[in-house]
Amino acid sequence: MTPATAASTVHLPPGPWTTVLDALCARFPAIDRTQWLDRMARGRVLDAEGCAIAADAPYRIGLRVHYFRELAAEVPIPFEENVLHADEHLVVADKPHFLPVVPAGSYVRETLLARLIRRLGNPQLVPLHRIDRATAGLVMFSANPATRGAYQALFPQRRIAKRYEALAPAMPHGAFPLVRRSRLVPGEPFFRMREAPGGPNSETRIEVVRRGDAYWRYALHPVTGRKHQLRVHMAALGAPILNDRFYPDLQAEADDDHARPLKLLARGLAFVDPVNGEAREFVSRLDL
Repeated sequence: MTPATAASTVHLPPGPWTTVLDALCARFPAIDRTQWLDRMARGRVLDAEGCAIAADAPYRIGLRVHYFRELAAEVPIPFEENVLHADEHLVVADKPHFLPVVPAGSYVRETLLARLIRRLGNPQLVPLHRIDRATAGLVMFSANPATRGAYQALFPQRRIAKRYEALAPAMPHGAFPLVRRSRLVPGEPFFRMREAPGGPNSETRIEVVRRGDAYWRYALHPVTGRKHQLRVHMAALGAPILNDRFYPDLQAEADDDHARPLKLLARGLAFVDPVNGEAREFVSRLDL
């Protein structure tokens, strides 16, 4: 088995279990009990203090458990990330299409986080925000726990300007800049989102960068950061982002088509650095 390079964390929810092992088996039904027993025997399941949790350890509501996700094999993702900036506090990288930011599903080592930990030798790296696996472009990481909170606060306090670019069908009758506000809620299947009645909880400002015949290049400025927000908003306007397999309609599940990436790029990030007060701006070197 190939171990992950960083631990995942779960807080045990309320339940009728006697042991931590029972709770983990219920929380992760896709992982066989024998696999949890094997991880515990090898010290791959830890408590908040970093001590190994035994198979008979008693269950406690809210217990923080660190565990190392493991896969027998992973399909390599044939695209490389680029580190645009790295200092003692902050790392900024260009993520290629198809590469997840963090471990999920069948991806552990083939993630941007795992690759950067190996490349930079810093297991303290933590993503400050995330973009979809299908989306390319800029991702920021905290490199230092001592200053992590200052950078994390940029996002909920809306003190960071994010700019995306997308290729999508023309909207010749739109009045730009256009603002889309709507209420986004989980859809079906679980990994999709949808617009629903009610007060808006998402907002995107949309501008036209270049007009073509069938497709235009748009600049998308998310005011909020809901899951799949840009993809849902563009589809709802009748201009789904080129090569989007989820919106407006879910296409049949299939292997990644590396020749047809989602035409969505996290192009720019700008903010005042909360540690040194300097104005910072990062621009992706990738293109659509």
